[in-house]
Amino acid sequence: VNCRSVLFLSQDQYDVIDKHTQSGLDLVDRYIKFVKERTEIEQNYAKQLRSLSKKYAKRGSKDEFSNHASFQEILNELNDYAGQRELIAENMMTAICVELTKYLQDIKQERKTHLSDAKKAQQTLESSFKQLESVSPTLLFADIYRTTKVQHLVKSDRVCFDVNESVRVSLQDSILFIEQHKSGFERPGDVEFEDYTQGIKPATSESSLHPPKVRAKLWPFSKKHKPPAAEDFSHLPPEQRKKRLQAKIDDITKELQKTQDQSDALEKMKGVYEQNPQMGDPSSLEPQITETAQTIGRLKGELAKYEAWLSEAVGGEESSNTVNNNAQHSVSSAVTADPSQNIYTEFDYEFDDVESPIGQCTALYTFEGNSEGTISITEGELLSVMEEDKGDGWMRVLRGNGEEGYIPSSYVKLTP
Repeated sequence: VNCRSVLFLSQDQYDVIDKHTQSGLDLVDRYIKFVKERTEIEQNYAKQLRSLSKKYAKRGSKDEFSNHASFQEILNELNDYAGQRELIAENMMTAICVELTKYLQDIKQERKTHLSDAKKAQQTLESSFKQLESVSPTLLFADIYRTTKVQHLVKSDRVCFDVNESVRVSLQDSILFIEQHKSGFERPGDVEFEDYTQGIKPATSESSLHPPKVRAKLWPFSKKHKPPAAEDFSHLPPEQRKKRLQAKIDDITKELQKTQDQSDALEKMKGVYEQNPQMGDPSSLEPQITETAQTIGRLKGELAKYEAWLSEAVGGEESSNTVNNNAQHSVSSAVTADPSQNIYTEFDYEFDDVESPIGQCTALYTFEGNSEGTISITEGELLSVMEEDKGDGWMRVLRGNGEEGYIPSSYVKLTP
């Protein structure tokens, strides 16, 4: 419905009201004229009656006959009747004609005022609708301009996101390299010079690691062949894997939300183009809409994949914790019963998946294992070697109480 149709429907019926009120005023005017003419007739009638009574009146003696006296009474009554007609005519003139004429003038003036106000209101309404017709295209162009700017903003955000993603990936590669090669110890502080020709003194803290071993562990350009990073982060420990999977899910969720917003903006712009073809061709947006839909589908697939891996990591960790607790309890019981016997001899036939130690070693120094994956040992403690040093300066051992973890290889001496 255009503005002119709305204007036509919103107009009050001033013409009908004008005709109706004018008809009532005309009726009052006719009634006043009727009363005036009747008043004139009444006055003329009374005047003629008086003339008639005077014409036939006769002054006679008192001893006239009764029939003459009766006629004289009729003439007197006729004269009185003429006086009554004059009184009626006078009352009609003052009570009806004068008052009604004054009331009619007031009504006409009030009607004129109302019609003038209605005309002004109608003119104001027409002027407002004309302004609305001129403002509507401006509002439409403003909305289209805003939609276009939103689309450009979404594109800019996408470019920024891609740049940030590339930078983040490069940073993640560096972080991943560090995590794969880190020793788990804090950087040691400056120490005074020591004469190494007099032998190695026992160390009581993490900062006194053997220098060559530490450097071999932290040197970033060593030519050790590490397995490539898996997409599901299965090469990482459980806790780190869960954190990395959760971070990946958060990133995909944010990108999916931005892509969904871009899709909504494109759909809205397409609707504007369909309603106003002069603003643009709706079919020109189809490639972008299709590309956005494909991106949304890809992101949803990746999100479901990483969520499944996260559920697998959480469930696998719970199952692993249960098995480890049961195994540690059984090993502790076996050590208590016969400490001199190999702690895995009794269970080799019962648990096929439990690793067997590959040797024995004795702790040369006390080591406090504060980082994740390490254990604490005391000087002189007998340990079972579960995994030998692979060149990174660390080896995995099992204590007599069933505790298993990594320790520096230089802190122990293998038992033949």
